[in-house]
Amino acid sequence: MTPHKTGHDHPLQTDTSLAANEAIFMVHHRSKIRRWFYVALGSALFMLFLPWTQNIRARGAVTTLMQEHRPQEIPTIIPGRVLKWHVREGDIVRQGDTIIQLAEIKDSYLDPNLVARTREQLDAKRSSVESYRNKSQTAQQQIAALREAMDLKMQDMENKIRQQLLKIRSDSMDLLAAGNDLEIKTAQFRRQKVMYDSGVVSLVQLEQRNQAYQESMAKRTSAEIKLTNTRQEYFRLQIERNGELQQYLEKISKAEGDRYQALSQVQSGTGEIAKLENEFTNYTIRNGLYTVLAPQDGQVVKAKKAGIGEILKEGEMIAEIVPTRVDYAIEMFVRPVDLPLLNIGQKVRLLFDGFPAIVFSGWPAASYGTFGGEVAAIESNVSSNGKFRILIREATDEKPWPRQLMMGTGAQGIALLKDVPIWYELWRNINGFPPDFYQTPDNGKAAGK
Repeated sequence: MTPHKTGHDHPLQTDTSLAANEAIFMVHHRSKIRRWFYVALGSALFMLFLPWTQNIRARGAVTTLMQEHRPQEIPTIIPGRVLKWHVREGDIVRQGDTIIQLAEIKDSYLDPNLVARTREQLDAKRSSVESYRNKSQTAQQQIAALREAMDLKMQDMENKIRQQLLKIRSDSMDLLAAGNDLEIKTAQFRRQKVMYDSGVVSLVQLEQRNQAYQESMAKRTSAEIKLTNTRQEYFRLQIERNGELQQYLEKISKAEGDRYQALSQVQSGTGEIAKLENEFTNYTIRNGLYTVLAPQDGQVVKAKKAGIGEILKEGEMIAEIVPTRVDYAIEMFVRPVDLPLLNIGQKVRLLFDGFPAIVFSGWPAASYGTFGGEVAAIESNVSSNGKFRILIREATDEKPWPRQLMMGTGAQGIALLKDVPIWYELWRNINGFPPDFYQTPDNGKAAGK
């Protein structure tokens, strides 16, 4: 409402009111809001064109690339009773240090002289096998001697048979000659008898021819008997040769049977020796398993058994050892949609739990307290959580990771991708698009595809 002016108002009072009104409502004041709006708008436009490094974030934990550097359970190979503990939880041990000493609980191994007795059995069985081997060699020599004697005897019998064949041939010739002589004497006797009947010759001459005929017949009969005897002797020599051959073959067969029996004993004894050697070796190794040693340098944790006299089952864990010398790595899981963006050797920025850091997501160079790493392995099989597991090792060209890291420490990884303007990154996130696909060249610098 405009104040009502009366005729009694003073001009000075009117001027003061107007000045106060202008001062309160800033009638003639020039506003700077427009200027600041343009400055803010220009700054925003400028920032939209600033470079922004695309990245992939993932949570993980500290682990190792090498299996032998991870926490290792110390099991007992054999069952036993706790006899003595040589370490306590938290102790640092070196490789080969004694962790625990066990006592036997199986009755099959309670004999303190079990190894020595098994050695005696093994030596006795070896001596037995050696005796059978010597017996086999003796039988082999006996067989060789019998074969040699058989060959000599057969040669002697063959010589006698050949001689007898020659004698048969000679007696056959004698019989043939005696037969021819008998025919001649028979013819002469017949002619002489005809002449005697004619009165040409005397009775004395006839008797002389008859005597000659009888003598020739006796010679022929004697030759036949001699030839028959010679042939009989020939057949007897053949039978004798076969009998001698049979006797020698029986002796050789018996010797070979003894030899094969000895060889069978040798083979059986060799098998028993192998079995005893196996038992002896097992007993010897078992004696060394009563003392459980540290497999590597590390710290003993998580001792499962307490006190003396407790029973340990076969394969039961005694304690766990955390290696002191560890090449740390980071185990992380990434989404399948981000997997094509990762490559072996790709650079990654890491934040470790318990180590303060200031992180500017899109400007890794401006971040503080982060550590460098590079992708060492990417598993091709999806894990149970539906993500893919990657391993990140320490980057050699940057500052080393903290020495205070422990196995299982939480970590966060930021895989650095392509450099893009901020406006492009805002547009990509608004539309829900994944980061740009790219490949890592051999020189390690990211390049757009």
